[in-house]
Amino acid sequence: MTVLPKVITSLTNDRIKAIRALEMRKVRKETGLFVAEGASLLVTARDNGFAPQTILYQAGSIESGIAKGLVAWAHKQGAEILEVSAQVLGKLASKDNPQTMLGVFKQKFAPAPNAAKVADDATWLALEEVRDPGNLGTIIRTCDAVGVSGVILVGACCDPYALETIRATMGSIFAMPIIKMEREAFLSLVRDWPGDVVATKIEAREDFRKHVYKSPELVVMGSEGPGLSPALAAAATCRVKIPMSGRLDSLNLAIATALTLYQIRGRHLKL
Repeated sequence: MTVLPKVITSLTNDRIKAIRALEMRKVRKETGLFVAEGASLLVTARDNGFAPQTILYQAGSIESGIAKGLVAWAHKQGAEILEVSAQVLGKLASKDNPQTMLGVFKQKFAPAPNAAKVADDATWLALEEVRDPGNLGTIIRTCDAVGVSGVILVGACCDPYALETIRATMGSIFAMPIIKMEREAFLSLVRDWPGDVVATKIEAREDFRKHVYKSPELVVMGSEGPGLSPALAAAATCRVKIPMSGRLDSLNLAIATALTLYQIRGRHLKL
């Protein structure tokens, strides 16, 4: 079946203005929508059961089988199909490494895990008030790589559906369950957690490589700069430290999270 897209060449078109407005967190919150750029991310979305609301592509850019297949998939899902000029796409796509196709999707937030039903071999990650969208996206990608069961955002975190976050996930935003919780609700979950609740702290005395972690693990990482709040640090069942020999005493949050998760999940990972 031939897909006949709506062709748009005007920068002042209402649909184009509405999609561009999704750059703003306020609009993403109001609409519950977000934008993902590039065919590779759209393939990941398709493979993980996300249905687009809109697919937009640059005129003359869907010669490949992958791009044609994505348009056909979006059409089958009932999505709006828009063909736009290069000038219009330039107003919507990233200025760095611009893509010729993008999709608009509905945000998804998963329910909080039930501590009584968490799988014995599961590892969960909680991030308290992480503020950097690039860090958050990189962490979500790492969680996907090591088989984390879900990412819990505690308190006032940056938006997981910001464009910078989406880019940094490299598609893992479509594969990784994202949960939002307030601190008190999260502390209640921590109290019922059946395995180790792991916190990394500069003041800790135990090497993170030597602790014998009790499954299922819940890894709790603090925000850039301030780190974990006293309440969450005190609630952890074990506090560990990543050893360093240089002059600095801390690592980038995404790097520290990756090291900790690979240490804990290592036994589950096979080539």
